[in-house]
Amino acid sequence: MAAALVILIVLMALMGAPVFVVLSSFAVLGFSLSGIHHAALIVDIYSRFSNNPVLYTIPIFTFAGYILAESRASLRVVSFSQAILGWLPGGLAIVSLVACACFTAFTGASGVTIIALGGLLFPALIKEGYPEKFSLGLLTSSGSLGLLFFPSLPIIIYGVVAETSIPKLFAAGLIPGVLLIVLLSIYSMVIAGREKIVRPRLSLKQILATANAAKWELIIPVILVVGIFGGFVTLGEVASIMVAYVLIVEVLIHRDISPGRVPGIMKESMVLVGGIFIIFGSALALTSYLIDAEIPLLALNVIQAHISSKVVFLIALNIFLLLVGCIMDIFSALVVVVPLIVPIALSYGVDPVHLGIIFLANLEIGYCTPPVGMNLFISSIRFNTSVIEIYRATIIYILILFIGLMVITYVPFLSLFLIEYFGIV
Repeated sequence: MAAALVILIVLMALMGAPVFVVLSSFAVLGFSLSGIHHAALIVDIYSRFSNNPVLYTIPIFTFAGYILAESRASLRVVSFSQAILGWLPGGLAIVSLVACACFTAFTGASGVTIIALGGLLFPALIKEGYPEKFSLGLLTSSGSLGLLFFPSLPIIIYGVVAETSIPKLFAAGLIPGVLLIVLLSIYSMVIAGREKIVRPRLSLKQILATANAAKWELIIPVILVVGIFGGFVTLGEVASIMVAYVLIVEVLIHRDISPGRVPGIMKESMVLVGGIFIIFGSALALTSYLIDAEIPLLALNVIQAHISSKVVFLIALNIFLLLVGCIMDIFSALVVVVPLIVPIALSYGVDPVHLGIIFLANLEIGYCTPPVGMNLFISSIRFNTSVIEIYRATIIYILILFIGLMVITYVPFLSLFLIEYFGIV
């Protein structure tokens, strides 16, 4: 009977059943086979939600991100970035990378970035003379670049699930995130040189004009950095400050959003949060069963029996996480896989903060890895191009990002330097 139910649940998953249904089904089946009453699941999930002091920041940050996404903030940031970076070789391509990274960091969703900025940046890149294949690959791969930058929602969720300091994770993601952008920027410069793209002149007047237009948005990173790393406010307090700030700026100062639209935007953002929390709760239930059944311990014993080297373990980990990033959305991957991976990684001496950056960097690449990376299909729809063409356009970017991933994985100094230098706790 148990085997038949497992097969049924797997068939449900293959037929497209929601992730939370599949996870919950496995959890209920596991607890039933263990003779534990189902009420224990609800009690365990409730206690984990109610005792976690960080979870309530997720809806606040998400709402702030949606406000920015619905306003014209992205246009102002792109114009400012073009003014200060456009004169460089590959300037507009670099602007696209930076703008997409910033947008994803605030919205927490790479698909939203491709949809929101794709219509602005793709025609601009083509007009400047960049090849269509290059432009498609650039925007598809850069849609997830911001996942390593604060206040990225996946970083917060990883910190919650792995019980790791979120300020440390915010600091740890900065240098690796910049590294990935730099690597893609170098490639963009090479392409721009090959295509002989004409560069605009650096204009102080244009910089000042665009900086003045985007000044209110440019203050947001300052608020976050000074507030969190300066120790002036907690994560929850800075989230509340941020949402109040963006509401005032976008509704009252720029007036990009009418007051009547705010409830609708709030509702839309909370639909995403509700989906995340449903997956999170069902994954917690499954994780509770796996821990009770000592599955992580069994997995650790098997892995240690076959892998003795930390280097080999990290190679296997990257391969596994790339596959996870292809077939699961990032929030499901975080709450399902992290509890299983953390104790195993710790046994090999991998710092949990460094592990978080490795984890998120893999998921960034997984978003645009064929055959089923989510960004590939979103780009196909957004740019009205076949998925096969998107595959071809992104291959070179995946290779470049993979080089960056290897550096991030085997040089933990990049992730831990700022933490140690500033003594972040």
